[in-house]
Formats: sequence, C-alpha cells, structure tokens
Amino acid sequence: MSFPTAFRAPVRRAAFSASFRRAGTEIRANSFRKFSTEPPPAPKSNTGLYAGLGSVALGGLAYYFYTSSSDTTKGTAAKSAAQTAIKFTPTKADYQKVYNRIAEVIDDAGEYDDGSYGPVILRLAWHASGTYDKNTGTGGSNYATMRFEPESIHGANAGLHVARELMEKVKKEFDWISYGDLWTLAGVCAVQEMAGPKVPWRPGRIDGFAAQATPDGRLPDASQGAPHIRDIFYRMGFNDQEIVALSGAHALGRCHTTRSGFEGPWTFSPTTFTNDYFKLLFEEKWVWRKWGGPKQLEDKKTKTLMMLPTDYVLTQDKSFKKYAKAYADDNELFFKDFSAAFAKLLELGVPTEQFVASEPWVMGGDA
Repeated sequence: MSFPTAFRAPVRRAAFSASFRRAGTEIRANSFRKFSTEPPPAPKSNTGLYAGLGSVALGGLAYYFYTSSSDTTKGTAAKSAAQTAIKFTPTKADYQKVYNRIAEVIDDAGEYDDGSYGPVILRLAWHASGTYDKNTGTGGSNYATMRFEPESIHGANAGLHVARELMEKVKKEFDWISYGDLWTLAGVCAVQEMAGPKVPWRPGRIDGFAAQATPDGRLPDASQGAPHIRDIFYRMGFNDQEIVALSGAHALGRCHTTRSGFEGPWTFSPTTFTNDYFKLLFEEKWVWRKWGGPKQLEDKKTKTLMMLPTDYVLTQDKSFKKYAKAYADDNELFFKDFSAAFAKLLELGVPTEQFVASEPWVMGGDA
C-alpha cells in the first residue's frame, strides 16, 4: 500500500463522493460520531499504566529531541523535554480534542482531490508506520522520521508533504503531542471519519533524529507481484490475511501521475470506507490500460477506475484470493480484520513500555 491528482472524478463518481461527503458532514455535526463496527478485543499487556514514562514519551520530548542536532546538547534537551512534559500529562480527553481538530481538517479540503484530505492523511499514517523491520527493530511509527530527508523525499512518499503540512497546523495548536502520535491518531481519525471501523489506538510514541530515518525501499512497489508484497509485509510481521485486509484501504483515495505515476481512483466513492475495493476486483472486468504511463489496469465498462498490479494480484494468488473474496462477500468481516491489522501497523516499532495505557483506546464521539 504504497497507497499512493491529476484529473477530477467523472460525473458518476463525483456524484457518489459528493453525496457521501454531505452525509459525513451531517454526521459530524451531531454530538456523536457513528461507526459501522466495534473494534476487535484489545490485546492484553503485561505492563500496567506507564503514566510517568508516558509523560516523557509524549509531546515536548519529541520536539526537543529532533531539533537538538548537536551531540553535546541532546542530554540537556532530553532532560528539559522531560521536565516540560511532566508539567502536563495529557488525558484521553486531551487526545480526543486533537482527534476532533483533525476531523475538521479532513473535511476542510475544498477542491482538493474528491473533497477530502482523509485519504492522504491515512496514507501518511500508513507510510510512517510501514517502514518497520522486525529483524533489525528499526523503522515504524516511533520516531516520525519522515520529517527528515531523505525519507521525506523517497518516491513512495511523494505527495505526503500535503498531509505533513496539514498536521503541522494541528501540531501548533497542540504542541504537547509527538509527531508519531499525531500522525497515527490522524490515520485512525481518517478511517473512522470516512465511515470505516473503529480502530484501537494509544499514545506513547517519541520523535527521533534524522539519523534514524529509514532507507528507501521499505514500502510496497505497486508495479510488483506477490513475492514482493510478501517480502515487504512479512518483514513487518504480517501474514497473508493481514496483507489483504490492509490492501482494502485502497477503497479510499486515488493515484496521481505527479506522484506515483499511476492515475485514478480504485472505487466510485473514494472518500467512503467500504469493501467496494474487493467487490470491484471480482465483479468488474479489468484490462490493461493503453497509455503512456506505468502499467496499470482499468475497468472495461467505464474506463474510470484503476487497479495496480499489486491490487490485481489479490485475485490471482491462491492464498490472497481466498481472503479477498471473503472480504468482497462480507463487509463486516473486512472491517473487523482491517481494524485489527491497521491497529497493529500503527504500533510497529514502538516499545510496549512506552505506551501510556496498557490497552488501546477507542477514539471518536462514541468512545
């Protein structure tokens, strides 16, 4: 998922998106936010509540850490950060305020793409977490290293400056939250505010240094096949079922020739989270698009949708196909499995002892 704005949606698709956006805005105007399904049971932890450590792991520490580049000042910076953080220990209610602000940002997109910043914000959370390597223990969401070059300009992260700049505005309002927590909470908010499942989340990430930025090549290459997909996801600790579930995020957003080189949306409602991505994979006839860009498929009927080689392989690989078909047939099952896999993704690379809560929270109006 490299889950990579060139042309606007055709009338049919735009009508879908507009109606869903209006519905989403009306829902958020109410006092409660509605969700389609409950999250899977939260995993148990051997740890208790790490309030003291959490105070250090949050907010101020991150800022001091990554802005203090001199080795001689890092120790002083860390101590100052810890003292600053201890003066303010955020509660779940504080994080809910951040969530609410992100929800407002998502809707305030104007003419950007299909009228929502949700997909690009979700992609930021995904790419900030999907660099994890279980063999070396490096990468993941803990240090928010996409703030630094060269990671920020890796090909797979093209266009994500949009999301980072949006989140920077939120960071200025809530300067105590770490970038890692902000970006991952934003990903949760994007999924839920676009009618997706509740995703368990908890804070505790700290922000690191440019030296901790990950090398290029850790995120999926959309032009590849099943072996590549497995190499990327197995490295993070995912299995075939989780790979397919996470691929379902392609129900949202679109590709851009100015970013990934690919072009178009996967579904007719790219700002609404559903299992349509899987349904369309099996229900539509897909043919290779004849154009000057990279190899991608288009639906034969309308020629307005696209699928990447890594998408189409879900219908060709025996193991992947089994799960993709199950999700096409059962939206509730897809929501349940996506919630679990996405929550796992967002915690990759974060030591358990850093988390403020022993079990994840459910954010949003119904939490």
